Amino acid sequence: MPGLRREEVAALAGVSCDYYTRLEQGRHKRPSETVLYALAEALQLDDLATRHLIDLARAIAAPQRRLPKPSVQRVRPSLHRLLDTFTEHPAFIRGRRTDVLAMNKLAALLLTDFPAKPARDRNLLRWALLDEEARQRYVDWEKVVSSMVGTLRLDAGRHPDDPLLAQLVGDLSVRSEQFRRWWADHRVVERRDGIKRLDHPLVGRIDVFYEALEVTGEEAQTLFVYSTDPGSESESKLRVLADRTRSAPVESASGH
Repeated sequence: MPGLRREEVAALAGVSCDYYTRLEQGRHKRPSETVLYALAEALQLDDLATRHLIDLARAIAAPQRRLPKPSVQRVRPSLHRLLDTFTEHPAFIRGRRTDVLAMNKLAALLLTDFPAKPARDRNLLRWALLDEEARQRYVDWEKVVSSMVGTLRLDAGRHPDDPLLAQLVGDLSVRSEQFRRWWADHRVVERRDGIKRLDHPLVGRIDVFYEALEVTGEEAQTLFVYSTDPGSESESKLRVLADRTRSAPVESASGH
């Protein structure tokens, strides 16, 4: 909590100042969950930040081991078929590190055609940060992308030994001053539902709502489905894009 001195935090958490100091300095690597929850309460962390704190503590306490070769996430065929049935709704599956693992034609037209990109570039955060197309597409670009950075920070707490995540963070840190600033904030974000305000080159301003649904039986795969308000101008514009996907091959609206 901003403004609290170290001894005040320790007192609120019910631990000694010396113990809290050792925790801060990494000299005590196995705090109990009781202590962690007490610290979270003292610091007034919300549920998500508390879970992130516990993830970090577990990672520090875990014994060092040889890192496995990172495996490539794959989407099962039945989910590909499911995505293709959403002809009126943009939908895609996001994996670890904000990688886009699969998407339907309407999502590719609404955002960008991730499946057509090289494997390294099928990453939502990389595209949003580094591609001018994304800056033009998101009306609230800074809000959206800083939130994506918070999602990546949450993933880093859950998978601290992921070499591909470390590579992504390193690359984005070199290439984007904004990423470096947002990453240093240590903010964590879990996206469940919300609204995206888009400025699409084919139909103009369109507002879509999203729902994030965890894929059962798959680790770290989330299905995102977009919708619009019934009877709204955005619904009509989304229908125009849907008709376009049925009449022509999908390509990025900017011509990429």
